[in-house]
Amino acid sequence: MACHFCAIAAGDADAHRLYETDDVVAFLDANPAVRGHTLVVPTIHERDVLDDPSEAADVFAAVQTVGRALRVALDADGVSVFYTTPELVGDVTHPHVHLLPRDADDDVHLALERGTLDDAAATRLAERLRERVDERR
Repeated sequence: MACHFCAIAAGDADAHRLYETDDVVAFLDANPAVRGHTLVVPTIHERDVLDDPSEAADVFAAVQTVGRALRVALDADGVSVFYTTPELVGDVTHPHVHLLPRDADDDVHLALERGTLDDAAATRLAERLRERVDERR
């Protein structure tokens, strides 16, 4: 099945582009949750941008540039940013970051169910994660 985001990145499909480099393109979401809802995507269809430090740097540099522009241009109170590993987002397997300009009184709900963090379990988890972080340096 053809990837619509690959087609946009290649210039073969229409999109309202806001930002573009050889490695990244940002465009307005065709089904926005809020005014200015933007997607930032790498131009190459990768499984997960977090697996490639250079790809992640390119994508998140664009997120910063476009996010600031959205906040200023739309006089937004802030911007919510989220990225989900492609295999968890359903039909779209091309990695992408959502930028949602936000106002304090908007109807956007990005709520997560919360639990409690047990200190002993947190200590073990933090140690395990620090080891993995250290391996990635």
